[in-house]
Amino acid sequence: MSHTKRAWKLQEFVAHSANVNCLALGQKSGRVLVTGGEDRKVNLWAVGKPNCIMSLTGHTTPVESVRFGPDEEMVMAGSMSGALKIWDLEQAKIIRTLTGHKSSIRSLDFHPYGDYAASGSLDFNIKLWDIRRKGCIYNYKGHTDCVNCLRFSPDGKLIASGGADGLVKIWDLTAGKVLTTLNLHCGPVNVVEFHPKELLLGTGSSDKTIKFWDLETFSMVSSTDGNSTPIRSMAFHPDGSCLFSGGKDLLKVYGWEPSECHDSIPISWGDVADITLTQNQLIGASFSQTNVSCYVVDVQRVHPFGGVPNQEGQQQLNSSHNRKSFITERPPTQSSRQASVPKEEAEEPTHDNEDEKETSTADIKNPEDYREIFQPKSRITRSPTRKVEPFPAPPEDGKKESESSKPVPKAVSKQTRQIKSPREPPENSAISAQDFLPKSEQPGNKKSTFVTDESVLQTIQNGHDAMSAVMSSRSKNLQIVRAMWTSGNTKTALDSAISMRDPSVIVDLLNVLNLKTGLWNLDLCSSLLPQVKDLLNSKYESHAESACNALKIILRNFGPVIKSNITSAPSIGVDLSREERIQKCNACYNFLSEIRITLEKKQSVSGKLGNLYKEVQILMSTMD
Repeated sequence: MSHTKRAWKLQEFVAHSANVNCLALGQKSGRVLVTGGEDRKVNLWAVGKPNCIMSLTGHTTPVESVRFGPDEEMVMAGSMSGALKIWDLEQAKIIRTLTGHKSSIRSLDFHPYGDYAASGSLDFNIKLWDIRRKGCIYNYKGHTDCVNCLRFSPDGKLIASGGADGLVKIWDLTAGKVLTTLNLHCGPVNVVEFHPKELLLGTGSSDKTIKFWDLETFSMVSSTDGNSTPIRSMAFHPDGSCLFSGGKDLLKVYGWEPSECHDSIPISWGDVADITLTQNQLIGASFSQTNVSCYVVDVQRVHPFGGVPNQEGQQQLNSSHNRKSFITERPPTQSSRQASVPKEEAEEPTHDNEDEKETSTADIKNPEDYREIFQPKSRITRSPTRKVEPFPAPPEDGKKESESSKPVPKAVSKQTRQIKSPREPPENSAISAQDFLPKSEQPGNKKSTFVTDESVLQTIQNGHDAMSAVMSSRSKNLQIVRAMWTSGNTKTALDSAISMRDPSVIVDLLNVLNLKTGLWNLDLCSSLLPQVKDLLNSKYESHAESACNALKIILRNFGPVIKSNITSAPSIGVDLSREERIQKCNACYNFLSEIRITLEKKQSVSGKLGNLYKEVQILMSTMD
């Protein structure tokens, strides 16, 4: 039977001893993967194989971003402390440790000619590094929030960056300045990608849209309709005919002139972290806790490539605008390469610490795979002409589907079934009633050996009734708050929500305010900060995340106002509005001081929530 799947899961493996924070695929071959984790290690893998090839150590804080070099001969990793390390994979040794960022490094890219690298950070800055001379040669400032993503243009003359501030900035490397700021996204920008040939840029955001920009006029060419999930990764097809977009459990294929979704493929890969195309296949990788999963999509079964290709339509898509192309020939001399980057700022080069070189090690776990991938016998074998076989679709796909549809061979009574001892292996993979029972009714409890369908359903029903009552009460409370809110009295709606003493209602309200930052004012800050403090200590991670996001907005938008009012000199005469404002600012400052103490106790928390705590703690420093 022929294979019918368009997408399948290739593998899943444990990548680190602690949570995985980041990963990147090798864009040249699509056959290597690098991961960074809370355990401060950088691990390298061959896609499709379960064992680690090499583990790189040396970072003293969790690794937050990773990236392969253009030829997959180098890899760099940025840490939470702002340190950047670069390893030579062929020699299996660290070649640079670069410091300068004041906070976590969240985005990385190598210059297409390999001599330079760029990093974007939670300190809002972008740094351009000279790998050979061991130093930062330029610092680009302009973002007002974390730099989530950045890319060099194919000709190496531009950098595009996207931030949590919702802005996309295009930087001219030669002039060392921003060329333009693109501000049409309504949410954080998560990914930016240059077209492989044309002067075109694609940007993907949490606002669920992808926007395409003409790099000659800096105008928007088109935008997707937002009928998607937040955009996490993107990749242009190598021939530039379309764009692949990865979101939560979804892959979409877009054209831009005109804006059109060619295909949509559901894939259970969660929030996919990176995608790349090779051998008519799209490789996607995602992570969850300590695990990494890889997926494959057969591009030949995806529109506009599946079936009989529409040559006229495809040609129109590629050249409908007669857009200019990047000149991607590598400059022939070192001096001409230097001409594409700005003159150095007055900043001390960052020299490698010899002691740090000794502590930064490359532990080769799988010598055979390491030699095959990173130490080829000749440079020719590393060239693009090397034969890379596509991943085969799952074997006996049709047979497995037919087997799964067969009835269970052993007859089981509809009224009564005996639950086997947990030590006995299951006869098949069918759902068992014991999966839904409380521990007191699990097998092994002598009081309950036989379980009827009615008792199973009753157990489920009891839990359902309790949850239904909770949700009904919450819905009723939200309707009350909504009625007050829509009448235009936001403060009354907020006071009503607080009086309900239901943390879930407060969280729902905060989530709305976090999306509509223009609704915040000092009144709301002083009323909500006590609730935010309580949510930080909640046992529910989502409650604490909402509280942290609210704190970030308060500190960015009102931190300077609060600080200036509590430190201002007393006014002469009576100014009631000023006195009222100072009173609110003092209240906010006192609550923020208490929250700061709470956050200091949570600095050891790891994962996404731990990162949020650290971000808020950094913003708290503006109150000093």
